[in-house]
Amino acid sequence: MISDLPPTGDLMIRPLAYRDVEVVEQWLRHQGVHDQPFGLPSLAGGPMTSPLHLLQWLMGMSKQRIYVAERDNQVLGVVQVAPFNESRTTWQVQQLSAQEFTEVGTQLLRHCFSTLVEARTWIVEINIDYREALDLYRQNGFQPLAHLTYWQISAEQLAELAQGTPCLPNLLKVTNADARLLHELDTMSMPALVRQVFNRHYRDFQTGLLDWLHHGWASWSQRVQVHRAYVFEPQRKVAIAAYTLHATQDGHTPHWLDLTVHPAYTNLYPGVLTHIARLVQAYPAVPLLLSSTDYQGEREAYLESWAEPIRRSLIMSRSVWHKVREVRSPLPEGLTLSEVLQGLQTHRRPQPGQMHTKEGARAYYHKHSSENASPPEAQS
Repeated sequence: MISDLPPTGDLMIRPLAYRDVEVVEQWLRHQGVHDQPFGLPSLAGGPMTSPLHLLQWLMGMSKQRIYVAERDNQVLGVVQVAPFNESRTTWQVQQLSAQEFTEVGTQLLRHCFSTLVEARTWIVEINIDYREALDLYRQNGFQPLAHLTYWQISAEQLAELAQGTPCLPNLLKVTNADARLLHELDTMSMPALVRQVFNRHYRDFQTGLLDWLHHGWASWSQRVQVHRAYVFEPQRKVAIAAYTLHATQDGHTPHWLDLTVHPAYTNLYPGVLTHIARLVQAYPAVPLLLSSTDYQGEREAYLESWAEPIRRSLIMSRSVWHKVREVRSPLPEGLTLSEVLQGLQTHRRPQPGQMHTKEGARAYYHKHSSENASPPEAQS
Protein backbone atom coordinates (compact mmCIF):
# COMPACT_ATOMS: atom_id res chain seq x y z
CA MET A 1 0.00 0.00 0.00
CA ILE A 2 1.03 3.59 -0.52
CA SER A 3 0.91 4.29 3.21
CA ASP A 4 3.63 1.72 3.92
CA LEU A 5 6.42 3.75 2.36
CA PRO A 6 9.82 3.31 3.97
CA PRO A 7 11.49 6.46 5.28
CA THR A 8 12.99 8.58 2.52
CA GLY A 9 15.24 10.81 4.59
CA ASP A 10 16.39 13.73 2.50
CA LEU A 11 15.61 11.98 -0.80
CA MET A 12 13.52 14.20 -3.07
CA ILE A 13 11.52 12.93 -6.05
CA ARG A 14 10.42 15.48 -8.64
CA PRO A 15 9.48 15.69 -12.33
CA LEU A 16 12.19 15.99 -14.94
CA ALA A 17 13.65 19.48 -15.46
CA TYR A 18 15.46 20.77 -18.53
CA ARG A 19 18.76 20.89 -16.66
CA ASP A 20 18.52 17.11 -16.09
CA VAL A 21 18.29 16.18 -19.78
CA GLU A 22 21.90 15.13 -20.36
CA VAL A 23 22.26 13.29 -17.03
CA VAL A 24 18.95 11.47 -17.40
CA GLU A 25 19.79 10.49 -20.98
CA GLN A 26 22.96 8.78 -19.71
CA TRP A 27 21.06 7.03 -16.92
CA LEU A 28 18.36 5.70 -19.22
CA ARG A 29 20.74 4.51 -21.91
CA HIS A 30 23.55 2.95 -19.91
CA GLN A 31 22.24 2.12 -16.43
CA GLY A 32 18.59 1.17 -17.00
CA VAL A 33 17.34 -2.31 -16.08
CA HIS A 34 14.95 -2.50 -19.05
CA ASP A 35 16.07 -3.50 -22.52
CA GLN A 36 15.52 -0.84 -25.13
CA PRO A 37 12.43 -1.60 -27.22
CA PHE A 38 12.72 -2.61 -30.82
CA GLY A 39 11.20 -0.56 -33.59
CA LEU A 40 11.04 3.21 -33.26
CA PRO A 41 13.50 4.66 -30.73
CA SER A 42 12.43 5.66 -27.25
CA LEU A 43 13.27 8.88 -25.46
CA ALA A 44 16.66 7.45 -24.59
CA GLY A 45 17.42 6.29 -28.10
CA GLY A 46 19.91 8.94 -29.11
CA PRO A 47 21.97 11.93 -28.00
CA MET A 48 19.96 14.79 -26.55
CA THR A 49 22.48 17.28 -27.87
CA SER A 50 21.06 16.93 -31.38
CA PRO A 51 18.41 19.61 -32.05
CA LEU A 52 16.38 17.19 -34.18
CA HIS A 53 16.37 14.48 -31.54
CA LEU A 54 15.62 17.03 -28.83
CA LEU A 55 12.52 18.15 -30.75
CA GLN A 56 11.45 14.51 -31.14
CA TRP A 57 12.11 14.00 -27.41
CA LEU A 58 9.91 16.97 -26.47
CA MET A 59 7.11 15.69 -28.71
CA GLY A 60 7.26 12.30 -27.01
CA MET A 61 7.09 13.93 -23.57
CA SER A 62 3.47 14.92 -24.28
CA LYS A 63 2.49 11.45 -23.02
CA GLN A 64 5.48 10.10 -21.15
CA ARG A 65 6.51 11.08 -17.64
CA ILE A 66 10.02 11.05 -16.17
CA TYR A 67 10.68 11.45 -12.45
CA VAL A 68 14.09 12.04 -10.90
CA ALA A 69 15.27 11.10 -7.40
CA GLU A 70 17.99 13.35 -6.03
CA ARG A 71 19.81 14.01 -2.78
CA ASP A 72 22.04 17.03 -2.21
CA ASN A 73 21.55 18.09 -5.86
CA GLN A 74 22.88 14.72 -7.07
CA VAL A 75 20.72 12.44 -9.24
CA LEU A 76 20.36 9.01 -7.62
CA GLY A 77 17.71 7.49 -9.84
CA VAL A 78 15.23 8.03 -12.66
CA VAL A 79 12.04 6.34 -13.82
CA GLN A 80 10.25 6.70 -17.15
CA VAL A 81 6.55 5.79 -17.42
CA ALA A 82 3.87 6.24 -20.08
CA PRO A 83 0.18 5.40 -20.57
CA PHE A 84 -0.34 2.05 -22.27
CA ASN A 85 -3.82 2.77 -23.65
CA GLU A 86 -5.71 5.80 -24.86
CA SER A 87 -8.01 5.91 -21.83
CA ARG A 88 -4.90 6.08 -19.58
CA THR A 89 -6.24 3.43 -17.21
CA THR A 90 -3.13 1.26 -17.68
CA TRP A 91 0.39 2.69 -17.41
CA GLN A 92 3.72 1.06 -18.24
CA VAL A 93 7.09 1.38 -16.53
CA GLN A 94 9.39 1.83 -19.53
CA GLN A 95 12.72 2.36 -17.79
CA LEU A 96 14.10 2.43 -14.27
CA SER A 97 17.60 3.16 -13.02
CA ALA A 98 18.94 3.89 -9.55
CA GLN A 99 22.17 3.72 -7.56
CA GLU A 100 20.64 2.28 -4.38
CA PHE A 101 18.49 0.07 -6.55
CA THR A 102 16.06 -1.45 -4.04
CA GLU A 103 15.52 1.60 -1.82
CA VAL A 104 15.54 4.37 -4.42
CA GLY A 105 13.79 2.19 -7.02
CA THR A 106 10.97 1.47 -4.59
CA GLN A 107 10.56 5.17 -3.83
CA LEU A 108 10.42 6.02 -7.54
CA LEU A 109 7.83 3.34 -8.27
CA ARG A 110 5.60 4.24 -5.35
CA HIS A 111 5.86 7.91 -6.20
CA CYS A 112 4.39 7.03 -9.60
CA PHE A 113 1.64 4.97 -7.97
CA SER A 114 0.58 7.83 -5.71
CA THR A 115 1.03 10.64 -8.25
CA LEU A 116 -0.63 9.19 -11.36
CA VAL A 117 -4.01 8.51 -9.75
CA GLU A 118 -5.71 7.89 -13.11
CA ALA A 119 -3.81 4.60 -13.48
CA ARG A 120 -5.82 1.59 -12.30
CA THR A 121 -3.25 -0.95 -13.51
CA TRP A 122 0.51 -0.90 -14.02
CA ILE A 123 2.46 -3.22 -16.32
CA VAL A 124 6.14 -3.77 -16.89
CA GLU A 125 8.25 -5.92 -19.21
CA ILE A 126 11.52 -7.15 -17.73
CA ASN A 127 14.20 -9.51 -18.99
CA ILE A 128 14.08 -12.79 -17.08
CA ASP A 129 17.86 -12.61 -16.57
CA TYR A 130 17.57 -9.40 -14.47
CA ARG A 131 16.94 -11.10 -11.14
CA GLU A 132 17.39 -7.99 -9.02
CA ALA A 133 14.85 -6.08 -11.09
CA LEU A 134 12.38 -8.97 -10.93
CA ASP A 135 12.69 -9.03 -7.13
CA LEU A 136 12.13 -5.27 -6.97
CA TYR A 137 8.90 -5.44 -8.93
CA ARG A 138 7.64 -8.44 -6.97
CA GLN A 139 8.26 -6.56 -3.72
CA ASN A 140 6.14 -3.70 -5.06
CA GLY A 141 3.12 -5.84 -5.90
CA PHE A 142 3.76 -6.89 -9.52
CA GLN A 143 2.69 -10.40 -10.52
CA PRO A 144 3.52 -12.42 -13.68
CA LEU A 145 1.06 -11.96 -16.54
CA ALA A 146 2.66 -13.58 -19.60
CA HIS A 147 6.01 -14.68 -21.02
CA LEU A 148 7.37 -12.93 -24.11
CA THR A 149 9.98 -14.30 -26.52
CA TYR A 150 11.81 -12.21 -29.14
CA TRP A 151 12.82 -14.04 -32.30
CA GLN A 152 15.33 -13.17 -34.98
CA ILE A 153 15.09 -14.22 -38.64
CA SER A 154 18.37 -13.81 -40.49
CA ALA A 155 18.72 -12.00 -43.80
CA GLU A 156 19.55 -15.30 -45.53
CA GLN A 157 16.37 -16.90 -44.21
CA LEU A 158 14.37 -13.89 -45.39
CA ALA A 159 15.84 -14.17 -48.87
CA GLU A 160 14.98 -17.85 -49.01
CA LEU A 161 11.48 -17.21 -47.66
CA ALA A 162 10.88 -14.49 -50.26
CA GLN A 163 11.13 -17.10 -53.04
CA GLY A 164 7.64 -18.33 -52.17
CA THR A 165 4.35 -16.85 -53.33
CA PRO A 166 2.02 -15.71 -50.53
CA CYS A 167 -1.73 -16.30 -50.83
CA LEU A 168 -3.28 -13.21 -49.23
CA PRO A 169 -6.13 -12.14 -51.54
CA ASN A 170 -7.78 -9.66 -49.14
CA LEU A 171 -4.73 -7.74 -47.90
CA LEU A 172 -5.73 -4.12 -47.26
CA LYS A 173 -3.87 -1.06 -45.98
CA VAL A 174 -4.67 0.11 -42.47
CA THR A 175 -6.52 3.40 -41.95
CA ASN A 176 -8.28 4.96 -38.96
CA ALA A 177 -11.57 3.64 -40.35
CA ASP A 178 -10.32 0.09 -39.66
CA ALA A 179 -9.73 0.69 -35.94
CA ARG A 180 -12.74 -1.34 -34.83
CA LEU A 181 -11.68 -4.33 -36.93
CA LEU A 182 -8.17 -4.21 -35.46
CA HIS A 183 -9.57 -3.88 -31.96
CA GLU A 184 -11.72 -6.99 -32.45
CA LEU A 185 -8.69 -8.88 -33.74
CA ASP A 186 -6.62 -7.76 -30.75
CA THR A 187 -9.42 -8.83 -28.39
CA MET A 188 -9.68 -12.30 -29.88
CA SER A 189 -5.93 -12.92 -29.85
CA MET A 190 -5.39 -12.76 -26.06
CA PRO A 191 -6.84 -14.37 -22.90
CA ALA A 192 -9.45 -12.60 -20.81
CA LEU A 193 -7.02 -11.69 -18.00
CA VAL A 194 -4.53 -10.06 -20.37
CA ARG A 195 -7.34 -8.30 -22.21
CA GLN A 196 -8.64 -6.90 -18.92
CA VAL A 197 -5.21 -5.62 -17.90
CA PHE A 198 -4.46 -4.00 -21.26
CA ASN A 199 -7.98 -2.50 -21.42
CA ARG A 200 -7.61 -1.30 -24.99
CA HIS A 201 -10.39 0.25 -27.07
CA TYR A 202 -10.76 0.96 -30.75
CA ARG A 203 -9.30 4.43 -30.17
CA ASP A 204 -5.96 2.78 -29.35
CA PHE A 205 -5.76 1.64 -32.96
CA GLN A 206 -6.33 5.09 -34.40
CA THR A 207 -3.51 7.52 -35.15
CA GLY A 208 -4.07 11.07 -33.98
CA LEU A 209 -2.43 14.12 -35.45
CA LEU A 210 0.19 14.44 -32.70
CA ASP A 211 1.05 10.73 -32.89
CA TRP A 212 1.26 10.93 -36.66
CA LEU A 213 3.69 13.87 -36.45
CA HIS A 214 5.76 12.15 -33.76
CA HIS A 215 6.06 8.84 -35.62
CA GLY A 216 6.60 10.60 -38.92
CA TRP A 217 9.42 12.69 -37.48
CA ALA A 218 11.00 9.63 -35.85
CA SER A 219 10.72 7.62 -39.07
CA TRP A 220 12.32 10.41 -41.10
CA SER A 221 15.15 11.08 -38.64
CA GLN A 222 15.93 7.39 -38.08
CA ARG A 223 15.35 6.38 -41.72
CA VAL A 224 12.56 3.92 -40.97
CA GLN A 225 9.75 3.07 -43.39
CA VAL A 226 6.48 1.86 -41.83
CA HIS A 227 4.15 -0.60 -43.60
CA ARG A 228 0.75 -1.41 -42.07
CA ALA A 229 -1.83 -3.82 -43.51
CA TYR A 230 -4.42 -6.41 -42.45
CA VAL A 231 -6.10 -9.46 -43.94
CA PHE A 232 -9.89 -9.09 -44.25
CA GLU A 233 -12.29 -12.03 -44.14
CA PRO A 234 -15.29 -10.94 -46.29
CA GLN A 235 -17.77 -13.62 -45.16
CA ARG A 236 -17.44 -12.91 -41.44
CA LYS A 237 -16.45 -9.26 -42.08
CA VAL A 238 -13.59 -9.39 -39.60
CA ALA A 239 -9.82 -8.87 -39.67
CA ILE A 240 -8.03 -12.20 -39.25
CA ALA A 241 -4.41 -10.94 -39.35
CA ALA A 242 -2.61 -7.60 -39.13
CA TYR A 243 0.99 -6.44 -39.14
CA THR A 244 3.11 -3.33 -38.72
CA LEU A 245 6.56 -3.53 -40.33
CA HIS A 246 9.31 -1.04 -39.45
CA ALA A 247 11.77 -1.44 -42.32
CA THR A 248 15.11 0.24 -41.59
CA GLN A 249 17.27 1.84 -44.27
CA ASP A 250 20.59 2.38 -42.48
CA GLY A 251 21.86 -1.15 -43.09
CA HIS A 252 22.68 -1.76 -39.40
CA THR A 253 19.43 -1.72 -37.41
CA PRO A 254 17.26 -4.85 -37.78
CA HIS A 255 13.76 -4.65 -39.20
CA TRP A 256 11.00 -4.94 -36.63
CA LEU A 257 7.66 -6.71 -37.15
CA ASP A 258 4.55 -6.47 -34.98
CA LEU A 259 2.25 -9.34 -36.03
CA THR A 260 -1.21 -10.36 -34.81
CA VAL A 261 -3.09 -13.39 -36.17
CA HIS A 262 -6.55 -14.63 -35.22
CA PRO A 263 -6.27 -17.89 -33.20
CA ALA A 264 -8.62 -19.63 -35.66
CA TYR A 265 -6.45 -18.73 -38.67
CA THR A 266 -2.96 -19.81 -37.61
CA ASN A 267 -2.42 -21.21 -41.11
CA LEU A 268 -1.74 -17.60 -42.17
CA TYR A 269 1.67 -17.46 -40.49
CA PRO A 270 3.66 -18.80 -43.48
CA GLY A 271 1.80 -16.61 -45.96
CA VAL A 272 2.15 -13.40 -43.94
CA LEU A 273 5.85 -13.96 -43.24
CA THR A 274 6.47 -14.73 -46.91
CA HIS A 275 4.80 -11.44 -47.81
CA ILE A 276 6.95 -9.63 -45.22
CA ALA A 277 10.11 -11.27 -46.57
CA ARG A 278 9.27 -10.03 -50.07
CA LEU A 279 8.73 -6.50 -48.72
CA VAL A 280 12.08 -6.27 -46.95
CA GLN A 281 13.98 -7.31 -50.07
CA ALA A 282 13.72 -3.66 -51.18
CA TYR A 283 15.76 -2.60 -48.13
CA PRO A 284 19.28 -3.44 -46.87
CA ALA A 285 19.84 -7.07 -45.94
CA VAL A 286 19.48 -7.08 -42.14
CA PRO A 287 17.70 -9.52 -39.80
CA LEU A 288 14.02 -9.29 -38.91
CA LEU A 289 12.87 -9.22 -35.27
CA LEU A 290 9.42 -10.17 -33.98
CA SER A 291 7.92 -11.33 -30.70
CA SER A 292 5.43 -13.92 -29.49
CA THR A 293 3.78 -14.62 -26.13
CA ASP A 294 3.21 -17.91 -24.38
CA TYR A 295 -0.58 -17.62 -24.85
CA GLN A 296 0.02 -17.80 -28.62
CA GLY A 297 1.20 -21.39 -28.67
CA GLU A 298 0.83 -21.88 -32.42
CA ARG A 299 3.17 -18.99 -33.21
CA GLU A 300 5.70 -20.21 -30.66
CA ALA A 301 5.67 -23.69 -32.20
CA TYR A 302 5.97 -22.30 -35.72
CA LEU A 303 8.95 -20.06 -34.90
CA GLU A 304 10.80 -22.62 -32.78
CA SER A 305 11.47 -24.79 -35.81
CA TRP A 306 13.57 -22.26 -37.70
CA ALA A 307 13.85 -18.83 -35.95
CA GLU A 308 16.43 -17.94 -33.28
CA PRO A 309 15.28 -16.77 -29.81
CA ILE A 310 17.37 -13.80 -28.69
CA ARG A 311 15.49 -12.50 -25.64
CA ARG A 312 12.97 -13.82 -23.15
CA SER A 313 10.99 -11.38 -21.02
CA LEU A 314 8.30 -11.49 -18.39
CA ILE A 315 5.26 -9.19 -18.52
CA MET A 316 4.09 -8.30 -15.00
CA SER A 317 1.07 -6.32 -13.82
CA ARG A 318 -0.03 -4.58 -10.65
CA SER A 319 -3.50 -3.33 -9.69
CA VAL A 320 -3.91 -0.09 -7.77
CA TRP A 321 -6.80 0.61 -5.41
CA HIS A 322 -7.19 4.29 -4.59
CA LYS A 323 -8.94 5.57 -1.50
CA VAL A 324 -11.62 8.18 -2.18
CA ARG A 325 -10.94 11.21 -0.04
CA GLU A 326 -14.02 12.79 1.54
CA VAL A 327 -14.08 16.53 0.90
CA ARG A 328 -16.51 18.91 2.61
CA SER A 329 -17.20 21.94 0.49
CA PRO A 330 -17.79 25.24 2.35
CA LEU A 331 -21.35 26.58 2.49
CA PRO A 332 -22.14 29.68 0.41
CA GLU A 333 -22.12 33.15 1.90
CA GLY A 334 -20.51 32.04 5.15
CA LEU A 335 -23.58 30.19 6.45
CA THR A 336 -23.10 27.58 9.15
CA LEU A 337 -24.78 24.19 9.22
CA SER A 338 -26.91 25.08 12.25
CA GLU A 339 -28.25 28.16 10.46
CA VAL A 340 -29.17 26.07 7.43
CA LEU A 341 -31.01 23.48 9.54
CA GLN A 342 -32.80 26.20 11.49
CA GLY A 343 -33.99 27.77 8.24
CA LEU A 344 -35.55 24.48 7.17
CA GLN A 345 -37.77 24.27 10.28
CA THR A 346 -41.46 25.34 10.03
CA HIS A 347 -42.68 28.38 11.97
CA ARG A 348 -46.03 26.86 13.03
CA ARG A 349 -46.85 23.57 14.65
CA PRO A 350 -48.70 21.22 12.30
CA GLN A 351 -52.48 20.96 12.95
CA PRO A 352 -53.96 17.46 13.23
CA GLY A 353 -56.15 16.49 10.28
CA GLN A 354 -59.50 14.76 10.20
CA MET A 355 -58.02 11.28 10.41
CA HIS A 356 -55.76 12.14 13.34
CA THR A 357 -58.63 12.31 15.96
CA LYS A 358 -60.90 9.55 17.26
CA GLU A 359 -64.10 11.42 16.36
CA GLY A 360 -62.86 12.12 12.83
CA ALA A 361 -61.95 8.51 12.22
CA ARG A 362 -65.42 7.29 13.44
CA ALA A 363 -67.22 9.81 11.21
CA TYR A 364 -65.10 8.87 8.19
CA TYR A 365 -65.91 5.17 8.77
CA HIS A 366 -69.70 5.65 9.05
CA LYS A 367 -69.79 7.91 5.98
CA HIS A 368 -68.11 5.36 3.69
CA SER A 369 -70.00 2.40 5.25
CA SER A 370 -73.41 3.93 4.43
CA GLU A 371 -72.45 4.23 0.77
CA ASN A 372 -71.79 0.47 0.55
CA ALA A 373 -74.66 -1.88 -0.47
CA SER A 374 -73.95 -4.36 2.31
CA PRO A 375 -72.12 -2.43 5.02
CA PRO A 376 -70.13 -4.49 7.46
CA GLU A 377 -71.18 -4.71 11.06
CA ALA A 378 -69.80 -1.80 13.09
CA GLN A 379 -67.23 -2.65 15.62
CA SER A 380 -66.91 -0.92 18.93
